[in-house]
Amino acid sequence: MLVELGIIFLLPAVMVFAGALDLFTMTISNRISIGLVAGFVLLAPFAGFGWETIALHFVTGAAMLVLGIAAFAAGWIGGGDAKLFAAASLWMGHEYLYEYALVTSIFGGVLTLGLLLARRMPLPAGLAGQTWIARLHDAGQGVPYGVAMALAVLVVYPQTRWLQGLI
Repeated sequence: MLVELGIIFLLPAVMVFAGALDLFTMTISNRISIGLVAGFVLLAPFAGFGWETIALHFVTGAAMLVLGIAAFAAGWIGGGDAKLFAAASLWMGHEYLYEYALVTSIFGGVLTLGLLLARRMPLPAGLAGQTWIARLHDAGQGVPYGVAMALAVLVVYPQTRWLQGLI
């Protein structure tokens, strides 16, 4: 029962936490990504993943980490975003990587466009006192892409082998 709860809730709950943290602070702790990797290692055997499947998931996560590091080096994304995407991709594996990346991109694009539009308007005085809102409104700041990644997990994860095996 505890294992099933972990399989059902660990990834979505941690990703929602990471998305909220990114929204409010524009940072994603390394502990979150490390925790997701540890959770995968602990739960994958209980989900019926064989060693070959686990290895393929690790190859997927590692490949996304390499791409994320390159995107970070180019200044396109933050380092926390790169690591979080790689950790979530580890859970998705190669079977659902395309769907996860596509849905993340769609949510990320909508979020980015929304922020760009909001940043063109003056911030209402009542909101200017909120540090996190002022930071989001600042054109010099990035986009909290952890929000898009968290939303994408909520959309794609229910379709994966993780949850289909429990139904």
